[in-house]
Amino acid sequence: MQELDLKQEKALMVGVIHGEVDEASAYEHLEELELLADTAGAVVVGQITQRLKNLTPQFLVGKGKADQIVGQAKELDAQLIIFDDDLTPAQAKNFMNLADNLKVIDRSALILDIFRQHARSREAKTQVELAHLEYLLPRLTRQWTHLERQMGGIGTRAGMGETQIEIDRRLIRTRISKLKKELIKIDQERIIQSRGRQKFFRVALVGYTNAGKSTLMNALSDADVYVQDQLFATLDTTIRQVDINDSHQILLSDTVGFVRKLPHDLVASFRSTLKEVVDADLLLLVLDASSPQVLEHYNTIKNVLEEIAAGDKRSLIVLNKIDLVEDMQVLNQLKQSFPDAVMISALDKLRLDELLKSIQSIMDESFQTVEVDIPFTDGKTISEIQDDMDVLHREYYNEGVRMTIKGPSRKIQKILGQLT
Repeated sequence: MQELDLKQEKALMVGVIHGEVDEASAYEHLEELELLADTAGAVVVGQITQRLKNLTPQFLVGKGKADQIVGQAKELDAQLIIFDDDLTPAQAKNFMNLADNLKVIDRSALILDIFRQHARSREAKTQVELAHLEYLLPRLTRQWTHLERQMGGIGTRAGMGETQIEIDRRLIRTRISKLKKELIKIDQERIIQSRGRQKFFRVALVGYTNAGKSTLMNALSDADVYVQDQLFATLDTTIRQVDINDSHQILLSDTVGFVRKLPHDLVASFRSTLKEVVDADLLLLVLDASSPQVLEHYNTIKNVLEEIAAGDKRSLIVLNKIDLVEDMQVLNQLKQSFPDAVMISALDKLRLDELLKSIQSIMDESFQTVEVDIPFTDGKTISEIQDDMDVLHREYYNEGVRMTIKGPSRKIQKILGQLT
């Protein structure tokens, strides 16, 4: 299995204009692809586009264009060709046969490479390796190096008539199974660790990568989260308590950034990390107000939230980097497109008080205070209340205990349902 090593490699970007994508959007997408390549460590030396009514099954583009792409890459002394569209396993194989010693990858492979470089924790490394192997499995060809040299020699000897590629596939499937079991174990550990957080109002920062989520996290919580002007600088979830005032405290989490065409295998692998989003009481959808693609970024965020079953969560749009918007016409368009958004600058700590007031208002709407009678025989519910709620008052009587409790509406309704 050939590992991508994009450091200092020269790369040619390839974009295909098709469907509802117009030429301006295609070039904006190539600019983002160039930023991704730069984040991975490649040096972009050129770009090439083609307009197509229908994508071709052999090379994605036409055969003549495929020859032109390979020829231009060689003229530019590029070692790498990167497609903005995903290539099928057959298309990738055909291009690699055509391109001789050139490496040909698609957007998903590039994003996976960036994630692999930035993974720091045990969980992130496990998730990224799983996504990478899921992506690689259908794309194995004889051009990949033998896997037993990288994945250990035990159990790798070929049986009668078993080809090397079959051995490699077997190795990958075995490793995928092991990684999935490891992620289940990590997720169980996460559940145990999160039990003490249940009584808090949980707020998750979600948004397009490089929109300023980590900067906002630092501004609100002094968490000292790693911040750098590059894509996917943060992969691991950071959780911090933020005291809005004496009576309003939240748990704020900063999650991995989203991006257009985020590989499905990666979303699936990061599902446990993104559980912080699913379990949140409120999502802060952080957008870069200065980006010309802010509407597209918003739609990308909504699509990923739908994919992880968080599309219906209560949310508040936060237009960040408002200090970089100097054109009043653009500002008015943003207000029209996002009438309920809070406009801030996390870097300059501008209007953060307005954001906190909005969160507090939503908290007040989302919390309930109720009085419940619980029999002593229902120890499970009593224990759950004490773990997950604020008990404002308790009074004991012969058969049980009367409690005045306060907590998130979702928790209160669950308790009331158990008592009926």
